[in-house]
Amino acid sequence: MLNPESGLDSLREALAGIDAWGARFAAVSVSSPTGILASHGDTARVLGVASITKLTTAWTVLVALEEGTISLEDPLGPPGSTVAHLLAHAGGWGVDTEEVLAAPGTRRIYSNTGYEALARHLEERAGIPFATYLREAVLEPLGMRSSELRGSAAKDLFASVDDLMLFVEELRRPRLVDPSTAEQACTVRFAGLGGVLPGWGRQDPCDWGYGPEIRGSKAPHWSGTNAPAATLGHFGGSGTFVWLDPDSGIGCVALGDRPFGDWALRVWPAFSDRVRTAAEALV
Repeated sequence: MLNPESGLDSLREALAGIDAWGARFAAVSVSSPTGILASHGDTARVLGVASITKLTTAWTVLVALEEGTISLEDPLGPPGSTVAHLLAHAGGWGVDTEEVLAAPGTRRIYSNTGYEALARHLEERAGIPFATYLREAVLEPLGMRSSELRGSAAKDLFASVDDLMLFVEELRRPRLVDPSTAEQACTVRFAGLGGVLPGWGRQDPCDWGYGPEIRGSKAPHWSGTNAPAATLGHFGGSGTFVWLDPDSGIGCVALGDRPFGDWALRVWPAFSDRVRTAAEALV
């Protein structure tokens, strides 16, 4: 049997690998269903988390769905597209444009524009700013006290590792939405669609839920080479990522200030593999 202290030392050593990312600042934490296993760096420091924002935006939309403020079937985006399509990056818009690149439900086209449209739609229906809805529906109930949306609902959340770990726990054991709603969000929607995972190339299929990206059969992939197919989460262009293995319950949040680039293609998969292997030995 693995000595717990030896296993914890192995995990701490794996987490310390974040120091080799070449960032001016980086911090990481790993949790299991019983709580935080280990951390490295200043996990209370607040950074821009870029596209990880979409996870909290999607969860805000889910709360609004359950409250009856909006519906998955609401028309939104290009002709034929709905709230459901935009949540799952299947509406047909480009990354940062309303140019229609494909018919809804035919390709997975990652779109910031789609998430910004979701926020506007919710604002119009609720009659309050989206940032207020997000704060009251998600951030405050989860205790994410240092987190704040400072602009786009697609990419401008500022948060700490500690706060995002609270969101990982919501993914693991949802309490803001019904578990059946969370399950919908965390399983593949519009299955079988091919597309490009930004920075990682063409993936067929390019699986996504209502907000969370789902690893599926994607390769290469930022969550590692040994990540189970059900692994879900998101990465951000600011050099950040969040992943959760729903089977083992192991989750990881890593924040840094080195923008995503070729370095991440080399470093992130091996880092996640090592962290996951060390964490699995403890649970």
